[in-house]
Amino acid sequence: MAVPKRKLSRSNTRHRRSQWKAKAPNLVKTVENGRVVYSRPTRPRSSKTQPAPRCTSSTRAARSLTSETVETDTTAALKKSLGIDIDPETFRLALTHRSFAFEAGGIPTNERLEFLGDSVLGLVATESLFYDNPDLPEGQLAKMRSAVVNTRALASIARRHGIGEHILLGKGEELTGGRNKDSILADTVEALIGATFVSRGREEAFAFVHRLIDGMLDDAVNLGAGMDFKTTLQEAAADLDLGTVSYEITSSGPDHAMVFTATAMLGVNNWGAGDGSSKKAAEAAAAEVAVKAIRTIYPDYRR
Repeated sequence: MAVPKRKLSRSNTRHRRSQWKAKAPNLVKTVENGRVVYSRPTRPRSSKTQPAPRCTSSTRAARSLTSETVETDTTAALKKSLGIDIDPETFRLALTHRSFAFEAGGIPTNERLEFLGDSVLGLVATESLFYDNPDLPEGQLAKMRSAVVNTRALASIARRHGIGEHILLGKGEELTGGRNKDSILADTVEALIGATFVSRGREEAFAFVHRLIDGMLDDAVNLGAGMDFKTTLQEAAADLDLGTVSYEITSSGPDHAMVFTATAMLGVNNWGAGDGSSKKAAEAAAAEVAVKAIRTIYPDYRR
């Protein structure tokens, strides 16, 4: 037996009609075959979102090259201190340590410039010593050259010009005190020499090297002992009867980036102090200060 449909009351019908009208603004009214039809609007199908391009080593290198052309006040100050005018791209490359290059996705490092700069430095030092000291034998000239073309001497040049704070280092090298490591500082000086050769040519590169090392070459000739300042200090102290040489060492900073300070004592007198990333380097720096002080007080002293 069929169940008759339930008949809605007028009030119920009006209620449902008001609900439908409330939703009607979201519907589209069309007429089909004389009948009014309401339907929901169709949404345009959105195209598939393309994934963002991955950051590859080439894109990182491109970003790096873009930033190379921007010269900051600090880099301009460093160039002024060194007396060089290298183009920004080559200058940045000279300051790029391999640890930074690795973390940046394998961008170029300063090692090729360092290779070139080492040869330029050696040639200038050799030429100067050869022509300025015609009476000195080969062995003594070689000792003098090694006194200038070495890690400690180049690191002292870097510290004098504040090069360390501008070097681009990786996070690991940064945490272990890389900005004050003699090896990194010396390599960066050689890279800057190479960069000057590439960017400005042979003559300006040679002039740059002369500004860096001529004072040390004079010391190597005048102070003797191949500019091994600790040996020179021992000899001068004995010759001038200044007392026994000893060093007082102190240290500061965290374990991974400790800085040592040595004070050169001749007898009970303080003749100078120096800093270094190791006790040996600090003693050598202090001995250099003491030897130069002796040279000032005893200008006629020669060994």
